[in-house]
Amino acid sequence: MSFNGALAVCQSGFEGLLAREMGGLGLQGASSGPGWVLAGPAPEPVPGSALEGLRRAAFPHAVLESPAPVAGESVNALAQGVLDLFAGGLRGERIESPWPCVFAGSQDAAGLGRRAASVEAAFLGLLKRKLGRVAKLATPEKPRVGPARGLFVWFTDFGRAQVARTAHMNGPCRMADDEEAPSRSYLKVEESYAIIGAEPRPGESVCDLGAAPGGWSYSAAKRGASVVAVDNGPMKGGALGHPLIDHRRADAFRFSPGRSASYDWLFCDMLEDPRRVLQAIVRPWLEGAWCRRFVVNLKFGRVDPIALLAELRSPESPFATRADGVRIVHLYHDREEFTVTGTVR
Repeated sequence: MSFNGALAVCQSGFEGLLAREMGGLGLQGASSGPGWVLAGPAPEPVPGSALEGLRRAAFPHAVLESPAPVAGESVNALAQGVLDLFAGGLRGERIESPWPCVFAGSQDAAGLGRRAASVEAAFLGLLKRKLGRVAKLATPEKPRVGPARGLFVWFTDFGRAQVARTAHMNGPCRMADDEEAPSRSYLKVEESYAIIGAEPRPGESVCDLGAAPGGWSYSAAKRGASVVAVDNGPMKGGALGHPLIDHRRADAFRFSPGRSASYDWLFCDMLEDPRRVLQAIVRPWLEGAWCRRFVVNLKFGRVDPIALLAELRSPESPFATRADGVRIVHLYHDREEFTVTGTVR
């Protein structure tokens, strides 16, 4: 078995950390650019679990599997190259339901998004003439989380793209803002719901540690959940005076629900050392089963993020010993931080 390469897409500026995470999986980046790292084809002994590990890695937003390069000096040349690869890969395959047709490129490269859109339009025009029925089923929509089969084209520059038929989506996605949200942090918890596959519902209870100014509390309360928001700081915006938010001015590190109490959700987004949060909040909350689900944000600005990932994934971590379905993700709206989600056993 050989490794046929992969293009991992990430938040621009974090390519170096993505390459380091890939290296820990046994995958070496052959090239990289703003928002992407390409691991080229390689024979064994690349670990058989390397691709599966990349699908669950923290920094990739998406992984294009077994990509093939297409080059051209014009929009039409690039579109024809993509069509040739796509049509050639359809032999023996029947497409009878909507399939994702996604063209993209780094937003940091001026005009590259417009280039991708132009090639996409030209490609669809060619596809309609060659395979009209297949073209009618094409959709720009892609799954937020999980595997997908269709066409995925990522432009590394104006004259070159990587083309894949299969991709794995890890969940990060730009979210719509809410004018009542007290802070930008609101976008992170909104984004995390697709990762965990659930969101607070009416009648559920949420404990939000380090809540101020209330972005995460507001996100839960607008869905009908009751929130205990713990922070010495003030609430703002839609969280201020919200009837479903009980603001308790207290130190989040000292707050405990007690032996008989538990919450449906634990939220925690604090500007603190991640190891302190892990030991003083995450461990007792998970070991005490004080919550059913959790969304925890851990800042890595002052620590080595790759070393922190190793600690979070170690067999001794409370995430490993006390939780299921744990995902550690660098979200679209995350900065120097990881968002961890999961379900307590």
